[in-house]
Amino acid sequence: MIGCPPDAPALQRFIQALDTLPPRPHHAALLEAANSLVPDCPFRHALTRGGWYRPGGVIRPDGTRLADDLETWAEAELADCDEDMGLFLERHADAGLLATRQAGRTHYFVAPIGMAPADYLQLEVEEVQEVLDRQLIHPAAPPTDLPELTEPLDPALVPPQPVDRPRYRFRRLTDLRQVLARQPAAPGSLAPLARFMAEWTESSAGAQGHFSDHWIVAVREHLDRYRNTQLNATPVSRHGRKLKTFQWQTDARGTGLADQLHAFDRAAGYPAAWYFHLVAGAITPRPVAYALAEDLAADYHYLPTSDQKILETWLTAPYSI
Repeated sequence: MIGCPPDAPALQRFIQALDTLPPRPHHAALLEAANSLVPDCPFRHALTRGGWYRPGGVIRPDGTRLADDLETWAEAELADCDEDMGLFLERHADAGLLATRQAGRTHYFVAPIGMAPADYLQLEVEEVQEVLDRQLIHPAAPPTDLPELTEPLDPALVPPQPVDRPRYRFRRLTDLRQVLARQPAAPGSLAPLARFMAEWTESSAGAQGHFSDHWIVAVREHLDRYRNTQLNATPVSRHGRKLKTFQWQTDARGTGLADQLHAFDRAAGYPAAWYFHLVAGAITPRPVAYALAEDLAADYHYLPTSDQKILETWLTAPYSI
């Protein structure tokens, strides 16, 4: 199976189409549009992560919009008042203005384009809805400067009623091969993400399906001290939520420990899941690895040879990501 990322015009057409689509629980229309990007490698929903929000705009009590961006509007209004917050309050304190926020969640979609773990495209689409957040000017504690106006420590919150319909917004389309190639590594060693994916190929998990069947990669950009853009890439389990309540009995050995490993793998849906959750996400506690080492030393043989090898490498050079 071979594929390649879409060209810029195709991606732009998708972004334009996305803006017209109403969000739906199973994202059927979104997926139909996304699958035109790489027709021979269809996308499928992988994971949804929610609970975030961003600052929104400013509206009047009757719903009339003053601004889409609170900070830009506030800076301009305060500048028009010669940076005098007292004059700003005279203008707006009795208007009952309301600040909004964008409440959102991010949907991840994956499309394998090859057999290697990093051979897939990852599409990130936000689903956002603007809702009421707070009174712009706290009647009992009016702001004294711009930061107190735009990011008050003690806001006068209002019920988060919707002020606009939910919308899809394109966030990112990532070729994971390029992300992997940009990961920094110490001389003579693999970057943590590269090691993680190499171990996936070497383990019993690699023969049971594509990496993206079970993991996505959260990608974030930041500037280093030299103002160069760096990528921070972290594996995130597609099954992590249902595994977080799994209780390990770390004093078990032999058959008891083997049963725990197998039960965990069944819950995760693939072999060697216990190892990858040891490295990423810490759902598997480190004492499990050391208990396995004791069993290996006692000549127990319940791990596949491939998984035993990556565990022994980890015990020599442990890492997390």
